[in-house]
Amino acid sequence: MSKLGNLGARLHRGEVGYDFVKNRKIWYGLSILITITAIVGLAVRGLNMGIEFQGGAVFTTPKNTSASVSQAERYAEEGSGHDAIVQKLGDGSLRIQVAGIDTGEADKIKDRLSADLKVDGEQINAELVGPSWGDQIADKAWQGLGIFLFLVVIYLAIAFEWRMALAAFIALIHDITITVGIYALVGFEVTPGTVIGLLTILGYSLYDTVVVFDSLKEQTRDLTKQTRWTYSDVANRSINSTLVRSINTTVVALLPVAGLLFIGGGVLGAGMLNDISLSLFVGLAAGAYSSIFIATPLVADLKEREPAMKALKKRVLAKRAQAAAKGGTEAQDGDEAYGDEPEDAAPAVVGPRNQPASRTRGRGRPSGKRR
Repeated sequence: MSKLGNLGARLHRGEVGYDFVKNRKIWYGLSILITITAIVGLAVRGLNMGIEFQGGAVFTTPKNTSASVSQAERYAEEGSGHDAIVQKLGDGSLRIQVAGIDTGEADKIKDRLSADLKVDGEQINAELVGPSWGDQIADKAWQGLGIFLFLVVIYLAIAFEWRMALAAFIALIHDITITVGIYALVGFEVTPGTVIGLLTILGYSLYDTVVVFDSLKEQTRDLTKQTRWTYSDVANRSINSTLVRSINTTVVALLPVAGLLFIGGGVLGAGMLNDISLSLFVGLAAGAYSSIFIATPLVADLKEREPAMKALKKRVLAKRAQAAAKGGTEAQDGDEAYGDEPEDAAPAVVGPRNQPASRTRGRGRPSGKRR
């Protein structure tokens, strides 16, 4: 078995683990810092909205145009007085986008490009995009996002409980905020492809979170009937047991997206891939982070506010203090002692359920009977 596979097996069995829940304040602080940075970037720089949202014109030159991208960009900006985005297509033609212009300005820019690029004006294809079309796309995107989040909260509240639904909702908002903030800081153009990417990462982030929640739900059955583990202990174990799976899934998903972003958009210059690939790359990474470091620790915080879980935690801590005072093996921190559990350990956490306490009595004696 590979080292990673062996580690995953040991994490799943609880033989090793990292205390994510205990260090949750660090993750909360880091997420708050990143989120504030994203919001500040969004407020200061704003989003670079594409022509589909602002309105404007798209000019496509004939094939094998001799002018370079930088020359065409300079010609378009001088002729329009607006910022222009130029992309070289596979057939050698140029795609020139100029936002915020009307029909009259588009005709003048077309004539100017024809003269500067030394091509026939009839061979330059001009398409006007009205801002109302972009408004419709934005409205549909907001509606889709609202419906998606509503259905997510309802599903999680029914399948699990409202605390998990609330934690998943906060994690999703966390992912969206970070992704949109990165777009503002980097300055990449926001297009309908960006909206599609955002909706895609929501599904992925939710899947990763539900995997951990399902493990947590299974392991916390009859939790109050034992005095070995608190809810936070079991929540931490759920994260560790699914950690390698989450990492593998994230890496496999990020590799092709990274190829689109860094090779396709960066090396090959296919700028039209940047709009969707950046949202996917940032969103996938943020989704994996939030499911491990935000959603589950937040559920543990909410659950341990319940009277039953408070009482359980008090009993567990009292038992650990008693064991520590006696100098027994149970003086270990319960968050790390996942290996050998006593007979009163949570049935759903490890070992066969409802194992009789008398099963191990009398072992090591010749007759196996009490004296």
